Amino acid sequence: MATHSADTMQRKTRQRAAIWRAIQAAKRPLSPSEVLEQARLAVRATGIATVYRTLKLLVAEGSVHAISLPGEAPRYEAAKLKHHHHFQCTSCQRIYDVAGCPGNLRRLAPRGFTVVDHDLTLYGRCSDCGKRQLRITR
Repeated sequence: MATHSADTMQRKTRQRAAIWRAIQAAKRPLSPSEVLEQARLAVRATGIATVYRTLKLLVAEGSVHAISLPGEAPRYEAAKLKHHHHFQCTSCQRIYDVAGCPGNLRRLAPRGFTVVDHDLTLYGRCSDCGKRQLRITR
């Protein structure tokens, strides 16, 4: 059986806390590499394997949701009580939360079908990429 020093266990705890804080502080879903980048600001020794293990743990306990878009690797965000959707920038590929929902989409389902859930993703340019595009075209 492997033994862990108190220093090793403390570092893992600090790394996990830094990962959790990075997700909580984000205003949008983050990729594992973005989580790593933010967590390393607090605990430099954080590694990508620790990020993946911690994300798996946080998803399993229900405090983090994995956001999956077709053809994309999952992004992660703190579990929220309010139902919401997402916007993906087609330039930088970042994903942002969209407040609210268009409501009951049952009317769009074919006759006789039952809608049990839905997800809506908007695509376009985020404000940062839109500003960059304006500067380029001027």
